[in-house]
Amino acid sequence: MTAPLDTRTLGRTGPAVTSPGLGCMALSGAYGRTDDDESVRVVHSYLDAGGTLLDTGDFYAAGHNELLIARALSTRDRDDVVLSVKFGAVLAPGRPPAGFDGRPAAVRNALTYSLQRLGTDHVDVYRPARLDRGVPIEETVGAIAELVEQGYVRHIGLSEVGAQTIRRAAAVAPICDLQIEYSLLSRGIEDEILDTCRELGIGITAYGVLSRGLIGGSGSDDGARALSPRFQGANREHNDALVARLRGLAEEKGASLAQLAIAWVAARGDDIVPVVGARRLEQVTSMIGSTAISLDDADLARLDELIPAGAARGDRYPAPFMADLDSERR
Repeated sequence: MTAPLDTRTLGRTGPAVTSPGLGCMALSGAYGRTDDDESVRVVHSYLDAGGTLLDTGDFYAAGHNELLIARALSTRDRDDVVLSVKFGAVLAPGRPPAGFDGRPAAVRNALTYSLQRLGTDHVDVYRPARLDRGVPIEETVGAIAELVEQGYVRHIGLSEVGAQTIRRAAAVAPICDLQIEYSLLSRGIEDEILDTCRELGIGITAYGVLSRGLIGGSGSDDGARALSPRFQGANREHNDALVARLRGLAEEKGASLAQLAIAWVAARGDDIVPVVGARRLEQVTSMIGSTAISLDDADLARLDELIPAGAARGDRYPAPFMADLDSERR
């Protein structure tokens, strides 16, 4: 069961992209072993299905992900693809990211390396991966705006920031979208952030749509999942029980749990684009198939009853990473 990919615009000022978009982080080993040849086939499968939006970060496997995308696009028309790139994570060998650098000089430096690794002369959306609390967001966004003027960046995005930061950034330059976690198990943006984005004409690119595999995944805790509070102990048992509630509706719709979850995010508004990670060809097929799932108001109300907002247990990141999320500050 498939349907044509939907085309949506990232906010009032951003590019047209297909929904869902392809999240590329998993192609570089974030959730278990990968094979570069298979990863290239995954990207090609998504593009062959009409997909356009590829989401990456310069720190995914310390640049490996950008090199992989460059390889995948070497036989494709660059103008047919929208490249969304996050930057700013400070890396060290054998250790998790040690903060984020949003200084203007760091912005320009990071983009220079990304352009080289990606084999392109521009990126379509460029965004700080997290807020650098030591640098005013106005300075970071201002530096990206200069790169827009110079033609190296087409649009400015944000990631995991709260309503006040969004307003401050939008006062400096047009912001096309906010990338932030949004799923049946992670609905925090509905409290204030989503309304702020809609007021300002900023789109949402929603990641974590499958809650890192809690919804419709293999059930394994490989890679980064092993550190996630939602995958641990009693939290995992509770969250698995929540997800099990979805099976009846999924069967009625002729959909998998993953497809139902993707369709739910897409149904939350035309200004929201789910970005779904994949590292196997069958996952791309499933993701594309989600476009055939139609959810009406009654279905959405039923889903709200099955998994009420805030029902999941456990933070969506380990405590040190939660501390980096401006979007979680209250």
